[in-house]
Formats: sequence, structure tokens, C-alpha cells
Amino acid sequence: MDKIKQRVLHYSLAAFVFTQLISCQMKKELPQFHVEMCHPESKYRIELVEDKIKTLEKGWSATFPYGGSSGEWGASHASWTEQYGTPIGVDVTYYADYEDTFYRLKTDFPVETMQDLTKRFYCNYEDLEYNSDVKEYAYERKPYQNAYTAFSDLVFGFAPKGMVVVWVRYGATKKELGRYQAEAVKDDAPLGKKLFASWSMNRKEVHEKYLNPNASPEKWDNYRNRYVWRPSITSENPNFKLFDVMTAYYNGESEIAVRPISLNPAKRERAIPSSITFFWETGKGEKFEGRVFFDWQKTNEQFKREGSKDNEMQIKINDDNRSFEVLLNKELLETVNKRVYRSNREFQESYK
Repeated sequence: MDKIKQRVLHYSLAAFVFTQLISCQMKKELPQFHVEMCHPESKYRIELVEDKIKTLEKGWSATFPYGGSSGEWGASHASWTEQYGTPIGVDVTYYADYEDTFYRLKTDFPVETMQDLTKRFYCNYEDLEYNSDVKEYAYERKPYQNAYTAFSDLVFGFAPKGMVVVWVRYGATKKELGRYQAEAVKDDAPLGKKLFASWSMNRKEVHEKYLNPNASPEKWDNYRNRYVWRPSITSENPNFKLFDVMTAYYNGESEIAVRPISLNPAKRERAIPSSITFFWETGKGEKFEGRVFFDWQKTNEQFKREGSKDNEMQIKINDDNRSFEVLLNKELLETVNKRVYRSNREFQESYK
């Protein structure tokens, strides 16, 4: 009888180990990502009540982090347990204390789009050893191609009046998936009872302290305006070599163009940039970094005045490397700030 028990125990352990190995192998083959919750400003923080993320492979198997939103528009700066699968939908209920309103967002993401996005690898920096045939993104990353980054994060941005924006991130590169509209929950008494049970304040006290009747998503909705344009960075110096160009956008997106992509970027729909950082050289020991910060209102107005579907934002560096000017279709563009720094970055085609 003892031998039979030992055999049963042995087989059970073997089956358990085999199941765990299969589960681990399946996880390795599935897309892996973290979930973030962010807001435009700290006064617009939301609190999570109920959440589910639907994946193509395992149904409603992924989850949000605990607690509430953090960070800034497009990034929470907080990590959470890694999730597995291709995210194709969300069902999330949250509380906005500044409106004293519970919202629910239940929506599907386009399956084919998500399948495509989760298979991409974006090029985030130059690989000094292997830099041939560089593309903005690829669908296969060879073992030596460390410059390419896989899909890493699904970011949810919660703005006033139920506006929710979702981004997909690949390291330093971030693309907007879409804008979604959450609906206010009418019968919210059970949700209130559940949420406020652990709070030091009751709902009435929260209402009196945090209600903001002027809360509006308009500012962040406007940030999503797009125009067809491309950056062009040139210099009067005949020895000019342009390398990485890093762009952050007001809509929460970001991208990096490495050489040779940075030399001839595609002309396509882009949001208004919040900043552009670029690196260049004009000789051995002559390494520089430029940064320009934009005013959304003024930049957006100038794009609208142009009324063109074929725009170019020109950054023209003086031959002494001390300053540069910014233009839109050869018309001076007013900016918030422009800076030039000495750099110690090393690139594959740096002057030796």
C-alpha cells in the first residue's frame, strides 16, 4: 500500500512539474507586458475599483495594478507584475473624486492591429556593432540586435469626463492605440460602498474637498491633433553629421530616429512635439546635443495657418554649433526654449 501511495505521489509530482514547464513555455511564447495607469495632472488622479484586460489567448486573464493612477500624461512611472497575452479588450471601473463619479470603460481593441503591434520590435538606439539595414521597426529580432525593443507596456491615460487614451510602448518608443470614452455609472451605490469602506473619508467629505466643476478633457483631446509633417535638421557647417533624433509629443507619444533613418524621416501624420533632442558632430571632438521645447498653442496655430498636407519643420544649426533656429515651411516658429550642449555620445560613424 505504501508503494502504491509513493507511485501516486511520484506521478502527481511529475504531472505538476510537467504542467509548470508547459505553462512557463507558453508564457515565454506569449507577448509579455506591464500595465500602467496615468493621468494628466495629480489633481486628476483616479482610483481603480474593478478591472479586467482581455487577451486573445486566455480571455479575461490580465489585470491592472493596484490603487490609482500616477505620473504624467503618457507614463505612470510605476511598474506592476508582468502580464501575458495579446491584449484585445478592457473592462475597467474607476472613481474620479474630482467629479465624484464612477466610470466604466468596456471596449474591444482591434484584434488585427493588436496582433501586429505586439509582434513589432522598434529600434530605440544605434547598435555600434550591428547597424546595417536599420529600420524603424522589424517583426523579427535576431539575437545580436539589441537596439530593437519588443512591446513592453500597455499604458492607460485617464482624463476628465471619462476620456481614456491607450498607448503601446516599446522601451523609449510609444504609440497611441486610440481614444476611448468611459460611461458614468448610474447606480453607483454598491461601488461607493466597496471603495469607501477602506477610506479615511466618506463620500460626502471627498465630494466637498475634491470636487472640481471645471474639470475638462479638452486640453488633452486637443493634444491629439495631427498634421502631416517631417523634421529636417541641417547645418551650414560642411562637416555636419546628424545622428539620433528623439521626439516627445504632447499627445503622449515618443519616438527615436537613428542614423540613417534620421537623415530622411518619413513625412506622415504626427502630433505637435513637446520637445526634440538631436545629436550631431562636425569633427573629432566636436560633439553636440541640441534641445528645443515647443509651445503647443503657438505651434498648433502655425500648422493650422499653413493649411498644408505637406509640411516640414526645419531646424537649422549655425556653422559655429552654438545656436540654431526653428522654422515651419521656412517661416520662423516661436519656441519656448532652445539649448545646445557639448556631448560625449559615441556613434558608429563618429569622427575618429
